[in-house]
Amino acid sequence: MTTTYTPVGVCSTRIDIEMDGEMISHVQFTGGCHGNTQGVSRLVEGMRAQDAIAKLKGINCKGRGTSCPDQLARALEEALKNNRKEQAPENE
Repeated sequence: MTTTYTPVGVCSTRIDIEMDGEMISHVQFTGGCHGNTQGVSRLVEGMRAQDAIAKLKGINCKGRGTSCPDQLARALEEALKNNRKEQAPENE
């Protein structure tokens, strides 16, 4: 499953996430501090989304109330929610 998320309040302008079930297989940031976003992306690849969310959610950058890692956590939450909706059986 591939998800595209538009971050808010940070320098990055887009986050693309590829997941296999609840496992993160690839993350690509557009914009932001390239070295940092590349590092975060590589660190979370192979992790369960919930574990990454627990580590990244709430990180603050320069008093913005959010950060690229925090936005990734929000994107992962949205991806999990959408994945659950897709897997839910339809009412007949």
